[in-house]
Amino acid sequence: MPIPVISIAQMRDWEAATWATGQTEAEVIRRAGKRVARRARKLTRAGDTILFLIGKGHNGDDARAAAKQLEGRRAEVLEVFLPDTDLLPLESALKEKHALIVDGLFGIGLNRPLSEAWQKIIVAVNASQIPVLAVDVPSGLNADTGETFGAAIAATVTLTIGAPKTGMLAPAAWPFVGRLEVADEVGLVPCPLQSDWQCTRPEDFEHFPPARPVAGNKGSFGHAALVAGSFGYHGAAVLTVRGAQRAQPGLTTVFTQENIFHPVAAQLQSAMVNLWKPDAKLPENTSALLIGPGLAAPEIFTVMKEYTRRQWRAAVFPLVVDASALDFLAAEPFQKNLIRVLTPHPGEAARLLKTTAGQVQTDRVAALREISRKFGDCWVVLKGHQTLVGRSEGKIFANGSGNPHLAQGGSGDLLSGFITGLLAQPALAADVENTLRYAVWQHGAAADKLTLTRGNWTVEDLAAEIGNSR
Repeated sequence: MPIPVISIAQMRDWEAATWATGQTEAEVIRRAGKRVARRARKLTRAGDTILFLIGKGHNGDDARAAAKQLEGRRAEVLEVFLPDTDLLPLESALKEKHALIVDGLFGIGLNRPLSEAWQKIIVAVNASQIPVLAVDVPSGLNADTGETFGAAIAATVTLTIGAPKTGMLAPAAWPFVGRLEVADEVGLVPCPLQSDWQCTRPEDFEHFPPARPVAGNKGSFGHAALVAGSFGYHGAAVLTVRGAQRAQPGLTTVFTQENIFHPVAAQLQSAMVNLWKPDAKLPENTSALLIGPGLAAPEIFTVMKEYTRRQWRAAVFPLVVDASALDFLAAEPFQKNLIRVLTPHPGEAARLLKTTAGQVQTDRVAALREISRKFGDCWVVLKGHQTLVGRSEGKIFANGSGNPHLAQGGSGDLLSGFITGLLAQPALAADVENTLRYAVWQHGAAADKLTLTRGNWTVEDLAAEIGNSR
């Protein structure tokens, strides 16, 4: 199940409900320490030394418990209680260039600006350039707002306890939180809290997508149609097809411009390639349509605008609109039983809302909801760090997979093709929410897998990997 994003006050209520059952803080700390130790091992190699920075609160207790449960690594524990006198020992320890620092200085209970001495402690840790695993929250970060209390640890990974806190998903917090992960099996009672803001986890897809029927055939799994590519942007059409094929619809057809037909067709084998014309008819068995990737040549804007708007109003199958085609849309309604999906990045979202990318990033949830309202309560995949999936009302899901190496041209084309290939399949179109979440998670998980094995992978490599994660 997805995990709700909660406030500090809600976390305290959850803890109180746990203690009321007789569960002890000591046991939860032991289990939290075990999870921290497990993550620290994955971030290091056998024989490495890990520096544990221990504060006075429960974060320090969690870090100390982790140091005691570390296997195959050497733990060096440094208590930092008095910043004026502990700065020199810290600076001396940091010169040893440990493989990892575990940050257990401050937790979510911090509620006042840090003194200059504490800020010097944090500056020293950040300046060391040693990777940091933050316990629950990076020290110095306000877990409700995402702002700092004067300074904050810049973590590589934050392993938050129980559930993500609202401030950790704020764009202002991203440089400090790093990769956000959740330690949810630490002895707390099942989460009694509800929130419209949820975090997607790999475990959510344990039985998704559903197994294909043993007697299925090409007709059982739909026909994905893609309108993509223009002069100078033929690669977008190819990558979009690759993404759709990795989703394994029964058939895939791309419609592209005459002046790039040959380079597109020459790179594809099992997909069908047709010429796009304003009066071109889609295959009768089309079960999902994508419009947008690579439609950037100015000479096609007028005809493509009219075509996109016509399909938005009339297409009876799922329609995904991406890239240049987002600018072709008008705020028009569509039948409520139909599926419409927009996949903007922050710059494209800003154009849809007639604002700036900075304003979109300031409140990404509000931006997603406003785009959905403006375009008839459509589904929105707001791309970027912690990609969001949702609509104008109801749950919004933040994705935790992926890394900065996804910031390459063609990455979004691949994702929109993958989404369309999934929605072309009737069984998956019946569950749009999970299908979109799954597509986004697979896209990020493929990038994570590639980054573990090589540092210079390309979007073509991503196209070969997407969909393989389990």
